[in-house]
Amino acid sequence: MALVRRARKINRLLADLYPDAHCELDFANPLELIVAVILSAQCTDVRVNQVTPALFARYKTAEDYASADRIELEELIRPTGFYRNKATSILGLGRELCDRFCGEVPGRLEDLVTLPGVGRKTANVVLGNAFDVPGLTVDTHFGRLVRRFGWTELEDPVKVEHAIGELFPKSDWTMLSHRLIFHGRRICHSRRPACGACPLASLCPSHGIGELDPVKAEALLKPASAREAAAVAEVRKRQAAQKLRAAAQRRARVEVAQP
Repeated sequence: MALVRRARKINRLLADLYPDAHCELDFANPLELIVAVILSAQCTDVRVNQVTPALFARYKTAEDYASADRIELEELIRPTGFYRNKATSILGLGRELCDRFCGEVPGRLEDLVTLPGVGRKTANVVLGNAFDVPGLTVDTHFGRLVRRFGWTELEDPVKVEHAIGELFPKSDWTMLSHRLIFHGRRICHSRRPACGACPLASLCPSHGIGELDPVKAEALLKPASAREAAAVAEVRKRQAAQKLRAAAQRRARVEVAQP
């Protein structure tokens, strides 16, 4: 129960830090999202979002992907890396959707994971963001943070998904995923987390593995917008005020106790 309380407290604080947390891939429908997630493997969302406008303008339906010219498709997605493998997955995706699902992206996990290029992570992204079906997206950021927070020691993504799912109500799963990914990209970096500027420091058992100097840690922060930077600053300001009040209360108690 102590673990559950601490985990949910961290989630509430993450909600304050990232009120606009969302899937950072641009899409207008389930088909666009599933293609974008396939392209995001070993590639940043920023780069994928630079590629997909031309791609989505050229291919609008599953039938378009199924009948696409491989060379043309590969050239469009080349900047995302591993473009030949990704083209194979996307072509296969288009054919499978046409052959088995009437050209529509299915809204069930058990169907999604049978599609080319789609594993549980991709399926949960699609379910949570295109169909409003709760799911945990266990990517590298998610896995790194839940282990640093001490929520699990597991490494296997499927086992991590089930372990973390037991700590939170299902209704929180999709937004929890977004918040953890946001925090991993902005503050709790893989190689050099900004521990000295992290509002979660008092709740994190891994505090101290990164940069502790406040000034140096501040320079490591990567807010995506002015609104996001303001939200982080407001939480840290609130925490500083709480520390001052607590210190004042301790001093007052000491003075009362003195003869």
